Amino acid sequence: MEHKPIDFDKLSDDAFVREADLVRSRRRTAAAPVLPFSSPTLWRLVARRAFPQPHRLAGRITAWNVGEVRAWLRDTRSSDPRRCKAKGR
Repeated sequence: MEHKPIDFDKLSDDAFVREADLVRSRRRTAAAPVLPFSSPTLWRLVARRAFPQPHRLAGRITAWNVGEVRAWLRDTRSSDPRRCKAKGR
């Protein structure tokens, strides 16, 4: 099934987005990623609690709350996103 890109800026804060909508990927080339890093980095940040925790929607389906992701982006926008990787070391 083909993944259609979303317009993150048009989503409400209470919407949820999947991993494929947040990070860059070889398969996802149609739209720019919301986050400036890869999937493994996303999960490292989640494990360190340096990024909002995903919500389990059903079975193996997890997603992030758009409002929480936007708040994280606002809080880290003024700093270099690569600094987030070092947190918790």
